[in-house]
Amino acid sequence: MALGLAREAADRGEVPVGAVVVCEGEVVGQGANARETSDDPAGHAEIVALREAARKLGRWNLSDCDLYVTLEPCPMCAGAIVLARIRRLVYGAPDPKAGGAGSALDVIGSARLNHRVQVIAGIRAEESADLLRGFFADRRRTSGEVAEHG
Repeated sequence: MALGLAREAADRGEVPVGAVVVCEGEVVGQGANARETSDDPAGHAEIVALREAARKLGRWNLSDCDLYVTLEPCPMCAGAIVLARIRRLVYGAPDPKAGGAGSALDVIGSARLNHRVQVIAGIRAEESADLLRGFFADRRRTSGEVAEHG
């Protein structure tokens, strides 16, 4: 489901990241990157999904929920995941340049924070990474064509 949301994001010109919040076996929140289409710097897939889950459940504390996302969350999203008390984070591709769950920084695993999130990394990582690679390759190709003909 998260991969499908990521593909939808790419179709809208957004970086292809999708996220799904599951509570007791039920999808309670889902999101895809929406920074460009919503002009929202916090419009990351994880934030969108967490907000929807909190609204649907009528509470901010999501300690009985799991978050599935196609890309390792950035530090902003990692902080939101900890603050929402997510039980388990499952992500696909690592983000060595901006990941907040151990690659670039380890916000999720910080002993200084008051909540521990179980992290499972690398689930469908290649598929997730392929979406991102394809998106950025298309973007570079398109911007190169514009520059040449511009």
